[in-house]
Formats: sequence, C-alpha cells, structure tokens
Amino acid sequence: MPGHDHGSQVKNDELYEKLREEGNSKEKAARIANAHEAGTLHPRGADLEDRSREELYAEARKIGIEGRSRMDKEALIDAIRDH
Repeated sequence: MPGHDHGSQVKNDELYEKLREEGNSKEKAARIANAHEAGTLHPRGADLEDRSREELYAEARKIGIEGRSRMDKEALIDAIRDH
C-alpha cells in the first residue's frame, strides 16, 4: 500500500513499505525506516568489524539475539547483521 500511513510509530512510511515488499518483518522494517529518518542508520554493518566482542555482545543483548553468550566475534557480527 504505497502512501499508507502507518501511524506515529513509523517515521518513514515510504521506506517502510519498500522494506516490507523486500520481505523484511514489520519490526525490522520499522526499525530501519525510523533509524533512516533519524539520521542514525549506518551502511549495513559498516563499523561492526571495528567493535570489540564485548561491544558486539552488548548490541546483541540489546536487540534480543538468542545464544549470544556462546558466540565469538564473527558469529555476533553475522547475527546482528541478520537481525
């Protein structure tokens, strides 16, 4: 539904719709659209490799990735990118 208003929770309806059409979940599409609108969206994982395992673990915890305590740095990067 192009041009559909998703309410105040989604800050960029056009981008949200594009992401949904690409198969992203409602939650992920809203998160990306809102980050883009706020100017806080980084290119896909541009700085993940520069972070420490502890920083990646904290990010994984924040976004609710299961099994994070058993993951090494590379696995955490993959899990964050796939979330």
